[in-house]
Amino acid sequence: MLKKFLQLLILFAFLSLACSVVLLLYREKRTLTYIFNKEESRNEVLSELVKERVQELWEFKDKPPKASEEKTQNETLKLCPDYPPKLVGPLLVEFNYKQTMEEMRQELSSLVQLGGRYKPPECITKHKVAIIIPFRNRHEHLKHWLYYLHPILMRQQLDYGVYVINQDGEGVFNRAKLLNVGFAEALKEYDYECFVFSDVDLVPMDDRNLYRCFDNPRHLAVAMDKFGFRLPYNTYFGGVASLSKDKFLKINGFPNTYWGWGGEDDDIYSRITYRGMSVSRPDLVRGKYRMIRHERDLHNEPNPVNPDKLHQTRWTMDGDGINTLKYTVKEIVKDTLYTFITVDIQAPLK
Repeated sequence: MLKKFLQLLILFAFLSLACSVVLLLYREKRTLTYIFNKEESRNEVLSELVKERVQELWEFKDKPPKASEEKTQNETLKLCPDYPPKLVGPLLVEFNYKQTMEEMRQELSSLVQLGGRYKPPECITKHKVAIIIPFRNRHEHLKHWLYYLHPILMRQQLDYGVYVINQDGEGVFNRAKLLNVGFAEALKEYDYECFVFSDVDLVPMDDRNLYRCFDNPRHLAVAMDKFGFRLPYNTYFGGVASLSKDKFLKINGFPNTYWGWGGEDDDIYSRITYRGMSVSRPDLVRGKYRMIRHERDLHNEPNPVNPDKLHQTRWTMDGDGINTLKYTVKEIVKDTLYTFITVDIQAPLK
């Protein structure tokens, strides 16, 4: 009897132990499941946070900087020095090089913006300059001009654009009117404060001859090779000159009525003096220029009527200039190295 009782007691103890083990295992499983689930949930949250952050970074990369951010970037740049530090002085200017226009585009495409626009990347310049070139059928000359002038203008640390104003048709050429058109068209694109008016066949021989504006209207081409590197006469204002926006408007721009060759530059000089201003010039060393030799253009012959107009400038300048300019833009082409604007200026055929 006692033996049977002990056997039952041992069986009961074994069953109790087994139940305890089972219960303990069950509780451990629940605890582990909870821990694993919690860890998985935490990992999912972290994964989502990482994905969101990565997305924000990509959006920030693709998003253009705000105006305030651009301002901050500009504030890190200093003003350009008044005298550009990379000028080299006298230049060897020749026109027998072999580089093509396409090769020039490829070489300068990383430096200039479409349309022949450039800003110095290393500093902030105060000189916003539009270069205006009157043009018709001078593509070879234009290539030479671009070959030399873009590097020079970059070394001078200018914020500049090149505008080639092409006279449409075969009518009589009018240089001064095309210059007026260039002034008006350039201002439609940018807030230029200075304008350099340059013939396409003149290349400076010294990069210290600065293509910018000064206190007075500036005559730059003072020593051309065709004149023996001398000023032909004291009131000469031809070839290349610069005027600030306000001084250009003060003289009512240039005359529109000088058809054919000759007279318009003397008219411009007279306008300057009649408005109480004087002309400044570089010295004969820095002001040297080479002219690309060429035959006289068709429909740009000397006009015998033009010299007589010079006696009337004082009375005609207020009614003949930028305030009476009329023209029609036919086409605007943005080349890598320049902006080419073809215009109809209502030219007479002869």
